[in-house]
Amino acid sequence: MAIKKSDLYSSLWASCDELRGGMEPSEYKDYVLFMLFIKYVSDKYAGDEDAPLVIPPGASFEDMKALKGKPDIGDRINTQVIQPLIEANSSSLSHSDFPDFNDPKKLGEGKDRQDTLTNLVAIFENPKLDFSDNRAEHDDILGDAYEYLMRHFAQDSGKSKGQFYTPAEVSRTMAQLIGIGPHNTNRQTTAYDPTCGSGSLLLKVAAEAGKQITLYGQEISATTAGLARMNMILHNFPDASVQSGNTLAEPKYKDGDRLKTFDYVVANPPFSDKAWSSGLTPDADPYQRFGWGVPPAKQGDYAYLLHIVRSLKASGKGACILPHGVLFRGNAEAAIRRNLVDSGYLTGIVGLPANLFYGTGIPACVLVIDKDNANARRGIFMIDASKGFLKDGNKNRLREQDIHRIVDTFRKAQDVPGYARMVGFDEIRSAKNAYNLNLPRYIDASAAEDLQDIEGHLLGGIPQRDVDALQTYWEKMPKLRDTVFESAGRPGYLQLKLPQAEVKPAILGHAEFKAFQATATELHARWSKAIRPDLTGFGQGGHPKQFIHTVSESLLAAYAQAPLLDAYVIYQHLMDYWAQTMQDDAYLLSADGWKAEPVVETNKKGKAKGWTCDLVPKSLIVARYFAAEQQGLDEARTALDTVSSALEALEEEHGGEDGLFASLDKLNAAEVKKRIKQIGKSKDDAEELAALKQWSTLSEQEAELKKQLKALDAELDAKAFAKYAKLSAEEIKTLVVDDKWLAALSAATHGEVERVSQALTRRVKELAERYDTPLPQLAAQVAVLEDKVAGHLVKMGFAWN
Repeated sequence: MAIKKSDLYSSLWASCDELRGGMEPSEYKDYVLFMLFIKYVSDKYAGDEDAPLVIPPGASFEDMKALKGKPDIGDRINTQVIQPLIEANSSSLSHSDFPDFNDPKKLGEGKDRQDTLTNLVAIFENPKLDFSDNRAEHDDILGDAYEYLMRHFAQDSGKSKGQFYTPAEVSRTMAQLIGIGPHNTNRQTTAYDPTCGSGSLLLKVAAEAGKQITLYGQEISATTAGLARMNMILHNFPDASVQSGNTLAEPKYKDGDRLKTFDYVVANPPFSDKAWSSGLTPDADPYQRFGWGVPPAKQGDYAYLLHIVRSLKASGKGACILPHGVLFRGNAEAAIRRNLVDSGYLTGIVGLPANLFYGTGIPACVLVIDKDNANARRGIFMIDASKGFLKDGNKNRLREQDIHRIVDTFRKAQDVPGYARMVGFDEIRSAKNAYNLNLPRYIDASAAEDLQDIEGHLLGGIPQRDVDALQTYWEKMPKLRDTVFESAGRPGYLQLKLPQAEVKPAILGHAEFKAFQATATELHARWSKAIRPDLTGFGQGGHPKQFIHTVSESLLAAYAQAPLLDAYVIYQHLMDYWAQTMQDDAYLLSADGWKAEPVVETNKKGKAKGWTCDLVPKSLIVARYFAAEQQGLDEARTALDTVSSALEALEEEHGGEDGLFASLDKLNAAEVKKRIKQIGKSKDDAEELAALKQWSTLSEQEAELKKQLKALDAELDAKAFAKYAKLSAEEIKTLVVDDKWLAALSAATHGEVERVSQALTRRVKELAERYDTPLPQLAAQVAVLEDKVAGHLVKMGFAWN
């Protein structure tokens, strides 16, 4: 059975989190990630003489399993597994890459350490974690799991210790902004990250390249550099070079006495590094990085950017994440910024939302560098993407639509009011701006203020400017405006043509709005028909990431010109569904093909307690093949609910100390039957007898209906279970593609159409209510109410002037 990505990730994290004990996440991650690494390389490379990594005899995960329960398990892992692994792969692995499995301060002593390490090995002993055949090209289940764990460790590690990880969404954005892709890369293409952390940013660049390229990274922390080296191997880049050391003081990649240059450079350096010049004399830099100026002693942001510029080839491209201060701070940084702008190397600036990163909550920006054709550049393309994000726990996160919107806008260099514009050098160099690149100077991203109109409040009438602000709707539905609004009798003001209560029905029932709905429905139907061959054509051996790229790009293109609908929002619905459901389906299909086999679930004693099928849930089988049986079950459930409600109402009516059921010790069938016999034919208790008989009848009906419902449910369950074995591949495709995937996306699209109608009707209603009663009328109403109150007070003997 294939590994289900979401189950793999969540179970690994839950198990590791449970075993963590009192250790800091920043420390515990080293042990967990090493276990993931050794399990993967053992499954993938053990016994393979041509493997890029040698697994010596006695140093595989299988050998680690034999150490479980041993009093000296920690020392044996160090000496029998890690040491031979390092010696056999000395060119790519070192002692600093791995944690000490015999450390009493982190793992405890004696039995505590023995149990902790035994349980840690047991987590990865799960047969489902067999990674030997579970990776298609560029679909790195293990690499992705590694990154998933790193992200969670970063979240839990706190502000000072989460800097080893750049959020995947930001990394992907940067990789796409520099323009790397299969069309312009080959094995000799080089990419470099001077502050590579765990390597996630560098690997996103490689993934965007879509093929094997040559990777270089440097990281100041030896332990984190070890994580990066393991990360490279897990993502099928075993030849990547990752060195540890201070990039600014001791760069590891050189050509003779000069810095080595690369095709692409990306970095997420420490913000405003106060120790950037440690071990370095900037005025006498042997690599001539500070010719444009020396950064301030306590703010090293430009030091890293200048290192990047110096490390790029003559046509190289790069991107660097820096705090917004680099765009406007003065003195030494102002001089460097002036030289940067005048060089023409700075091609773009993208302002990001605040609180994206694990090391800091301040907002950052991406500076995009492109040395190619710099002399011909006439401006800098700026994007303020600070408003596009999703709140995710205590951090913010870029959504798929935010990434796509940023990259599309940047590639097209398309001016978008309030979001992006090409800013010419003349404007940047003007006396007003003086090379200040602060984004709000050039892009007003603030939300339009909803102004209150004094004349409207005094005299009534809806300001025409507020109705004009809905022009995007009126452009598509011009007659609808005339249906809803008319002149208020004076220039610049309108009023409703119909009562407020009729506004929404009038909008939804208008021919133009119905035409909009029909257009949206037809557009989705055309896309569904066009994409269906791609959906049904995916199968065993397919590449899920390529698959979703094809599907999502076609959806985005289909909705690019859709009236009133934001294509990126529609795209986001698909990507959300992919993350929640469709991704797991794709990985199951890639591994097993179009098979739907229910899995029987058992309790701790091994007894069956039900069954599930992730790819084709029972609900889809029932809806398509057993609708009549389901209707019968629903009718029985409705009948049961009716009887149960009547029984509950009867008990509530006659319960309590003074109720007709007060004489009963317990309200059950036996007690009721006994009491009915006691009453016999007594006329004095006729009312109680009637209530008891009613209860008895309803109770018997409820019991019988429960019995029927259970039998019907069991019968339907058996029929549905038996149906799976009879399903053909084509039937499974219909269930998954039509009834599951396309149905979910159709519902999401319909929801967006509903949102459009709600937004319009809500705004019209808001404006109508705001100006419905002018101030003089309100004053008159207040005066009338005051007179009434005064009259009542006089009658009560109170009066005042």
